[in-house]
Amino acid sequence: MPNNKGVVYLGPGKVAVRAIDDPKMVDPRGKTIDHAVILKVVATNICGSDQHMVRGRTTAPTGMVLGHEITGEIVEKGKGVEFLDVGDLVSTPFNVACGRCRMCRAQQTGVCLHVNKSGLAGGAYGYVDMGGWIGGQAQYVMVPYADFNLLKFPDKRQAMAKILDLTMLSDILPTGFHGAVNAGVGVGSTVYIAGAGPVGLAAAASAQILGAAAVLVGDMNQERLKHAREVGFIPIDLTKSDDLRELVRDAIGTPYVDAGIDCVGFEAHGHGARAATEAPATVLNGLMAVVGPAGRIGIPGLYVTDDPGAKDESARHGSLGLRFGLGWSKSHSFYTGQTPVLRYNRQLMMAILHDRIPIARIVNATVIPLDEAARGYQEFDRGAARKYVLDPHGLLKR
Repeated sequence: MPNNKGVVYLGPGKVAVRAIDDPKMVDPRGKTIDHAVILKVVATNICGSDQHMVRGRTTAPTGMVLGHEITGEIVEKGKGVEFLDVGDLVSTPFNVACGRCRMCRAQQTGVCLHVNKSGLAGGAYGYVDMGGWIGGQAQYVMVPYADFNLLKFPDKRQAMAKILDLTMLSDILPTGFHGAVNAGVGVGSTVYIAGAGPVGLAAAASAQILGAAAVLVGDMNQERLKHAREVGFIPIDLTKSDDLRELVRDAIGTPYVDAGIDCVGFEAHGHGARAATEAPATVLNGLMAVVGPAGRIGIPGLYVTDDPGAKDESARHGSLGLRFGLGWSKSHSFYTGQTPVLRYNRQLMMAILHDRIPIARIVNATVIPLDEAARGYQEFDRGAARKYVLDPHGLLKR
């Protein structure tokens, strides 16, 4: 195997492609494992969750190899891997999961009990407090519990022809779908989605495939709102008013929707005249305002227990100014937490392969070389209406 390269977090606002260790079949505790594979990374994506770390809004340590959205080809496998072979092209859920614990058996792979060396529930590649697993914005990466975690594409040639769609199976498409399912989206639903970034657009696409009648996407970024309109959704320009109900009424004739999805998370800002002010509870309070009685709110947007960059002391420790009484009085249901990708990825793969959900077009997938990752992070942080896909080996069409 040639020397490896990966995207390394160097401190707030700084990432660089550096030489990193070749992957080994060793877990973060230093134990040799035989249930793993080594992947040659074919596509790996920049995620909004990565941006939280790069902005210095988490306790991520410098030197961390980033990246949890990984699609690759198996180039080496451990002797304990039975059902996958060298040469298989696979999608890697961002969740690291053992497949054996109570949570994994219940399809709650986002909170696996055995993969986080700190004792917390849940593991992920290249992410703070998620177990110390090496990230996949690299040329090569190790994936443990491979038989359980990896989704093999049935036809390698067909998969490569749709690789920009299929690379979204590692995170954002299942995450958007999870948000829509948990929000109760179904045939004829009206849906408001906070955030027109890639996950918000994935949630919007998921709402459509689930049968929604009207899909509203709110944001303050004009480029993203323009793109949302172009791919078939109703844009809601949050700079125009701080009353979300008014904006929803203008769009669909009523101030209420059946379902709401938070695809922004803890770095939210106020609306209207308060658009420049960080207000981490804005999205959740807005959703409680516009979701009708007995409605459901899916929250795939990320919230953290520690935010060193927060503007006030409470938010630094994950405490938000929620109008929880409003949600309680309307009998709302809230669904939080990391998406259990394995619950959805095979079904979504089939939808992609049969041309039911053109997710690469919807999120504006844009391929750049691995060596240009720093540029991708900068442009994405400025609000580019794109989903950046890194190409470590020059295998993707630009």
